[in-house]
Amino acid sequence: MRAYLPERVERVHPTGTRVETGRLPDSSWHLAISELGVGAERAAALTTQLIDWLHPEAVLFVGVAGSLKDGIGIGDIVVGTQIYEIHGGKQTDEGFKVRPKALPSSHALEQAARSAARDLADVRVHFAPIATGDVVLADSESGIARHIERHYNDAGAIEMEGSGAANAAHLSGRLDALVVRGVSDRANARKAEADAGGSQQRAAAHAASVTVAVLRRHLPRGGRSADSEEDPQGRGGGDHIDFRGGVFHGTVVGKRTGTR
Repeated sequence: MRAYLPERVERVHPTGTRVETGRLPDSSWHLAISELGVGAERAAALTTQLIDWLHPEAVLFVGVAGSLKDGIGIGDIVVGTQIYEIHGGKQTDEGFKVRPKALPSSHALEQAARSAARDLADVRVHFAPIATGDVVLADSESGIARHIERHYNDAGAIEMEGSGAANAAHLSGRLDALVVRGVSDRANARKAEADAGGSQQRAAAHAASVTVAVLRRHLPRGGRSADSEEDPQGRGGGDHIDFRGGVFHGTVVGKRTGTR
């Protein structure tokens, strides 16, 4: 995401959390990028902190993930239609009983992503649920892989932070939220090989390009859509705030309206 902000200014929260802010060129949007680290709990806590500090209107969490489907290849993008927390359940003498938790994505942001995807010739974009778990999956025959296949078999990718960011956005009120992940491996024994070949950088770059395309489609509440007849250039009021964080090259993106 930093590549899309040629001029950035660093801001520091009283607790030490840092963001880099800047204007997305040829737009009225401002982005704030922050690297949050690994894990859903950490992502939830820091996303909540950034929401309270920066007052965004929308939050997008962007980074890399492992594919769970044969048809979703390395370098492809998975836009989460909903986010699964895969570890919820109850262990009984009859076995483990799953208690699924899922958060839907923002309808407006998902629609913006679908619109943007139609114009992206160099990146394949898939729309599917994304599984979030406190695990790096590098064995497609493992117990956790079988658990996902049995109980979350429509998930297109697995990662470690999306549910934290989505929960923070959900609990903060009327915040549009979306998880956008670039596929860097196939969640199998060849993960290390894929990583060594530069797959993470490629996946992160594709995720960033899709995120920017979504931002160019999605305007603040009260603004016109990018294809509105009254606003054919897609101009609108409001600022975007873009937080970055998550495993590898994760990013949270948002926006706000009002004075600065």
